[in-house]
Amino acid sequence: MDPVPDKTDDPRSEQAPARPAAQSGPEHVLIRRAQAGDERAFEELLRSYEGRAWRVVRNMVPCDEDARDLVQDGFLRVFRSLERFDFQYAFSTWLYRILTNLAIDHLRRRRPVKSTSAPDEEDADLELVDHDAPAPAAAMESEETVAEVRAVLATLAPHFHSVLVLRELEGLPCNEIAEIVGATHVTVRWRLHRGRKLFQEAWERRGSRAANSSHPEPVEPPVEPPEGRPQA
Repeated sequence: MDPVPDKTDDPRSEQAPARPAAQSGPEHVLIRRAQAGDERAFEELLRSYEGRAWRVVRNMVPCDEDARDLVQDGFLRVFRSLERFDFQYAFSTWLYRILTNLAIDHLRRRRPVKSTSAPDEEDADLELVDHDAPAPAAAMESEETVAEVRAVLATLAPHFHSVLVLRELEGLPCNEIAEIVGATHVTVRWRLHRGRKLFQEAWERRGSRAANSSHPEPVEPPVEPPEGRPQA
């Protein structure tokens, strides 16, 4: 099979991103069987990624219904493009790229986003080790907190939102995230650094609002009129 050219100039491309040759394994056997028309092989392939696909998309979009629709759309795109899959690339990275692009497009359609990135991200002043800025995953201890983390992530621009989900919640390495989002390794590290700071600021603002709402200002009791005089 002729290799699919990598469209490095187009970060929105759904072609498999360039990376060192991936080792062959059971996953590639399933892909070859699916390419030959074996529907069961394709279903087995998708089942192996269903949980991860759902988790990534759900952490990027505001509700379960949107996540279900986007995952289904992503799997449909995989089905339509599978015959062009290049086996020197990792299927997981290709799938994550499709799903992440769909989620970002969905977020951008829902609301306009004012970018907070540097004019040239690769030339930005990088402070790559930031031990003070908490990662989103550090706060996720209960279902209620998960919802709060998602709400704060949703306030960030999609290019920060996506790399935080992939790195902090999915645990992917920066070089793979760079392939998924179509950016350089340096740019991804800058987005992570900046995104963590933005997350921390938004998280603290949310906590301050919650504290203020739980301690409202005392309301003065009404002044009763002196006895014997009717109230005006």
